[in-house]
Amino acid sequence: MTDTTLQFLHPSHWKPAIGYSNGVAATGRMVFTGGIIGWNAQQEFETDDFTGQVEQALRSIVEVLACAGAGPEHLVRLTWYVTDKREYLASLKELGRVYKAVIGRHYPAMALVQVVALVEDRAKVEIEATAVIPA
Repeated sequence: MTDTTLQFLHPSHWKPAIGYSNGVAATGRMVFTGGIIGWNAQQEFETDDFTGQVEQALRSIVEVLACAGAGPEHLVRLTWYVTDKREYLASLKELGRVYKAVIGRHYPAMALVQVVALVEDRAKVEIEATAVIPA
């Protein structure tokens, strides 16, 4: 995406970041989501599959962003909380496919944290998003 309100930050002497950005500078209206988990609009889990929950969480983030007139291209940060980093690492190829299908080839600044548990027992992932809509 070529959006003059977003500047992706990457020191020239660093190795390339793959699938994320190290930083993003942005100008515009800020949108924040709460932690979004992999259940549907009725707050029901349709799968216990890690990648399936990630896909649903990303779709839900896109729906929340749309309420503010934003889209995936406006994302500047994603923070992922997972209950099992090994499951995340074992799923990278499939996660890349799902991510591109829902978000596209837009890679905001990201962080991933392994946690002991999430509030919903069946949840394997929770994602917080920050977006900036051009002024």
